[in-house]
Amino acid sequence: MAQDTNFHIYLCFGQSNMEGQGVIEVQDTIGNERFKVLQALDCPNLQRSKGNWYTAIPPLSQCHSGLSPSDYFGRTMVGYLPDSITVGVINVAVGGCDIRLFDKDIYPNYDDTYKEDWFTKKVAGYDGNPYEYLLNLAKKAQRDGVIKGILLHQGETNTGDTEWPQYVRKIYDDLLSHLSLEAADVPLIAGEVVSVPNSCCTAMNDIINRLPEVVETAHVISSDGCSAMDEAHFDSEGYREMGRRYAKKMYQILQHQ
Repeated sequence: MAQDTNFHIYLCFGQSNMEGQGVIEVQDTIGNERFKVLQALDCPNLQRSKGNWYTAIPPLSQCHSGLSPSDYFGRTMVGYLPDSITVGVINVAVGGCDIRLFDKDIYPNYDDTYKEDWFTKKVAGYDGNPYEYLLNLAKKAQRDGVIKGILLHQGETNTGDTEWPQYVRKIYDDLLSHLSLEAADVPLIAGEVVSVPNSCCTAMNDIINRLPEVVETAHVISSDGCSAMDEAHFDSEGYREMGRRYAKKMYQILQHQ
């Protein structure tokens, strides 16, 4: 497949909300041929193999994950864009991870944030190095299309850490450098964590909202009014709405590029 400038690709990473924890309902299983996912893992249960493009039907992250913001981001984007444009996503996310698990230089210090099997197996699934894993998929995708943006949803594990924007900046800068991309062409869009009464991590949103002070091309998506299934995770409709909001912002940016 030769590179197609009408194939817009988005890198998605983060922790459990980017993985997707929402129940996949019938309405979510109706695909659109213009919205693709580059399969990140071999998933026999989904009849998908790593490194191949498929029509994007959830789950888009792991073999048994759920609905995520990336689902309705892509569905909404193809609705905004001309019929000539196809949208593709790559979703590499690790529930429970510290953002520094995606730092290429110090990730070994954060690969056992939780020592339980559920966490270590997820990290192992990405060959122990989620950043490099995402990077390699992105390089493969660049042969097919053009990377147009990076989507992040993470922060719960780093709640209260005021250095979080700097951690994110390093990862973003590393991705741009390794993929030979310019920040002006590839914005970073980060979502707020759940903001409902008794949420574990709503206080983190103040820190997330400082990201544009550190990364000039960053934009923050509000989670206000997005419903949740528990203190840390959106429910299905919450994921749909977050995805729509990511897409609305990205489309607005494209209109001004």
